[in-house]
Amino acid sequence: MSAEELKRDLYKLANPKQAKILQRFFKTGKGEYGEGDVFLGIKVPEQRKIAKKHKLLKNIEIEKLLKSKIHEHRLTGVFILVLGFNEGDEKKRKQIYNLYLKSAKRINNWDLVDSSAPYITGPYLKNKSKRILYKLAKSKNIWERRIAIMSTFTFIKNNDYKDTIKISEILLTDKHDLIHKAVGWMLREVGNRDLGTEEIFLTKYSKKMPRTMLRYAIEKFTPGKKKLYMQK
Repeated sequence: MSAEELKRDLYKLANPKQAKILQRFFKTGKGEYGEGDVFLGIKVPEQRKIAKKHKLLKNIEIEKLLKSKIHEHRLTGVFILVLGFNEGDEKKRKQIYNLYLKSAKRINNWDLVDSSAPYITGPYLKNKSKRILYKLAKSKNIWERRIAIMSTFTFIKNNDYKDTIKISEILLTDKHDLIHKAVGWMLREVGNRDLGTEEIFLTKYSKKMPRTMLRYAIEKFTPGKKKLYMQK
């Protein structure tokens, strides 16, 4: 198996009309967060099928996909990494984790991050030092910062909220809307399991939080409680 074989399988499914829609949706214009990203116009379920077909692709070939300017090449590569991580032993998981971190700047759109960070970096670091996430949270690269907060989804699912809270504090003054949304989402997930912990954070920071971050965090609150926090 090779990256080129996988690419040929993807090209067979290319849909130029859908590609134009996706390039607008993922903000690929000049100055936008996805500037320069190129789409073939392939739906995610179809990419997942191809990922399963090529799941034995070696890491050196996956790295070729991650270096591609084509969005679907990178996303399918990410899907293969997740499959390999889920099915691999500790040695395999470490190799995938290392490749993922090495390629972090090329995991460069929100769907790529959200499809991988909670399923690779999160699980790998579950019972290990989280120092790397704090380094990523302070990165100048938006995608590394999103990886940092999205990786904590794994910990949240295991009722461990401290890293989500600490990284949210680091990202509290972030300027990018995509970080605001991710932090608000993770705070909401904390609240779904431990409302008290989320409300302690909100009581302390609601005045400082970007409005988008706050709106995402309080999305499931009652209308009255939402109004209270938005007024604060």
